[in-house]
Amino acid sequence: MSIEVGSKVQGKVTGITNFGAFVELPNGKTGLVHISEVADHYVKDINDLLKVGDTVEVKVMNIGTDGKIGLSIRKAKPEAERPQRPERPFRPRGNRDAGGHGRGARPENFEQKMARFLKDSEDRLSTLKRATESKRGGRGARRG
Repeated sequence: MSIEVGSKVQGKVTGITNFGAFVELPNGKTGLVHISEVADHYVKDINDLLKVGDTVEVKVMNIGTDGKIGLSIRKAKPEAERPQRPERPFRPRGNRDAGGHGRGARPENFEQKMARFLKDSEDRLSTLKRATESKRGGRGARRG
């Protein structure tokens, strides 16, 4: 039996690592199921789901030119068994009023924006100067 991309086959788990599981296929070749392809949810520890010797159904995702076979357990499940991701409502990012202060704030005019920018800039500069002045004076203060 030849292994082709897209085919579903039964395999036996022969090894488990922190990044996935090695599965022996019917033709004697071994493929890798990456940890992200084991389940439809986040998998912290693959040992919670698979054990060496388990028989699993896998889908062949790719076959590299070097002979490496990429497998997926989660894509081998029928569509009816896979949980659908809930649709999240689209919310544009521009829901904030000027100045980024949320709803209900009045829009700022140019002069107000510039004044706020200058104040923030001066605060950052003074903080930076204080931090650099405290670091001076140690090594290399006197030369010659």
